[in-house]
Amino acid sequence: MWKSIKNLYRNIFFTRRFYLIWISLIFIIFLGYWIPVLFIIGKYLWLSFAVLSIFDIFYLFSTGNIKAERILPVIMSNGDDNTVLIKIQNKYNLPVQLSIIDELPVQFQKRDFNLNLSLKSGETKQTSYSVLPVKRGIYVFHFLNIFVSSPLKLGLKRWRLSQPKQVKVYPSFIQMRQYELLAFANKSRNGLKKIRRLGHTLEFEQIKTYQSGDDYRTINWKATAKHQKLMVNQYQDEKSQNIYSLLDMGRHMALPFKGMTLLDYAINSSLALTNIALKKK
Repeated sequence: MWKSIKNLYRNIFFTRRFYLIWISLIFIIFLGYWIPVLFIIGKYLWLSFAVLSIFDIFYLFSTGNIKAERILPVIMSNGDDNTVLIKIQNKYNLPVQLSIIDELPVQFQKRDFNLNLSLKSGETKQTSYSVLPVKRGIYVFHFLNIFVSSPLKLGLKRWRLSQPKQVKVYPSFIQMRQYELLAFANKSRNGLKKIRRLGHTLEFEQIKTYQSGDDYRTINWKATAKHQKLMVNQYQDEKSQNIYSLLDMGRHMALPFKGMTLLDYAINSSLALTNIALKKK
């Protein structure tokens, strides 16, 4: 018995509509001291309002429930938008309005998080939001708070779902993959201009027809005489070279820029560059 009362006290809330009606009824009853008919009307309205409120609370606490699951990525990318999914099912007999407040990790410093959703009886929906971590480390997502209101919209019941979970934030692997695709496509960042990578080393690749802009020093005279048109040797960049990424970890690298430290920007850049170097050997 005591546990049920304690659970009711902790999880019952009231909407703005409830307080507006309550204040309006008090005002009507107050005017009833000068206009007696308003006092009688206000008294009956107050009784009706109390009955509806009790019925609304009883419905929310005894006729159904809400099932919800928060789906987090295995790891998050630092400095990028990461998507968090929320899957919700309504097990009430009537449509309900939901207000979703997720207890985000303290690193985000976001205190105005709120998602509104409406569900029909038995309906399942999936919604999502994105978060932008700006610091590497472990982020803890706490409980998922869902406030349910009936069509009357007088009372609210809070459901605390989805157990706390830790997510590790790594350097930007999303940007690493983006630049990897650009590097292998031989395109610039806007994807419109082809980039010609001309090598001037001894790493021979092929003999091809001379085109405007080719180095005339690479003309292959034997192939030119054979094909009766200018032919040039084409060389490629030397591979299997040693590449070192040196990061300055001095005090000034802790300075922030758009939420992230300069060191985190350097780590993300080094990761993208190193990945491409390894993939291209």
